[in-house]
Amino acid sequence: MRNAGLVLMVVVACAVGAAGPAAAQTKVGSTLGTFLRIEPGARGAALGNAGSALPGGIEAIYYNAGTLGLLNEAAVLYSHAEWFAGISHEYIGVALPVKGLGNVFTSVTSLNSGAIAVRTVESPEGTGVNYTVSNVALGIGYGRRITERFAAGLQANYVTEKIWNTSDRTVTFNLGSLYRLNARGAQLGFSMSNVGTQARFTGRDLNFTYDNDPDSYGDNGALPGEQATDSFPLPGLFRLGLSWPLAFSERSHMLLLAEGLHPNDNSESMNLGAEWELRDLLALRVGYQTLFQTDSQLGLTFGFGVRGKLAGNQYRFDYAWAGHDYLDDTHRLTMVVEF
Repeated sequence: MRNAGLVLMVVVACAVGAAGPAAAQTKVGSTLGTFLRIEPGARGAALGNAGSALPGGIEAIYYNAGTLGLLNEAAVLYSHAEWFAGISHEYIGVALPVKGLGNVFTSVTSLNSGAIAVRTVESPEGTGVNYTVSNVALGIGYGRRITERFAAGLQANYVTEKIWNTSDRTVTFNLGSLYRLNARGAQLGFSMSNVGTQARFTGRDLNFTYDNDPDSYGDNGALPGEQATDSFPLPGLFRLGLSWPLAFSERSHMLLLAEGLHPNDNSESMNLGAEWELRDLLALRVGYQTLFQTDSQLGLTFGFGVRGKLAGNQYRFDYAWAGHDYLDDTHRLTMVVEF
């Protein structure tokens, strides 16, 4: 069975690798709500974001709503990411089991630019007025174990983006499932993220006044007008992944992950990750993201995690680092408490 799992990993890698070069062009920058693609959990980020087949845990719900069906305890997650250019990314998730019915989940995602000075040609150093860019997503989900080997879940998200006095609003859906391949815990995961309708920006910053006939005297030279923006799709993403655990001893375990991605605004790619856990206390992680993607600017990731007990509750603290070719490296901190 171990050989079968390794063969399956190779099949996934070859399939995605062959698909990647086939894309002649990408549509990067053609979707709204791209902040939804920022992976919040430090564990998944350190594993190259190969999270669609992670074997449970509240941090895996972002990658695959189906993992919500595997939770056995209530859990709370808080994650903070230092993003590019001083932008902050916050994520809070709460999962609660409902006896006999499955599990429910709610989350809040926030991306905020902080104060940005308004600059004009006349005042290049700033006019004294500041504005902000803020993005928020509110999610609610449900998942359950359908059979001993199969779990599925669904999450709905209300998404809004705001640039000063201009904003867009829409609703997206995430769905996914997990299938356990063998008694050792190998899993095959499938998920679709950000499925929804198109959205466009509206707001008073798009209003203006104009003169219908500037050569005519006596007419109204301050007619109200509104600039209309195009509608754009959401950053949809299809994931297909495999996780394969290896046990070296009772207190030393390895988890291998491989995942293929098909986004609607970029070429196909692949994420890889490996996690070594020692004595149920320390975990070391490494990964590589967007392998085979056209003009990828991402790559190596790594991190670590520690776990313990506090007042009878299990806690986990995770850290992740991810490199970028042209922008600043990113850092994530995540705290999980299970009740």
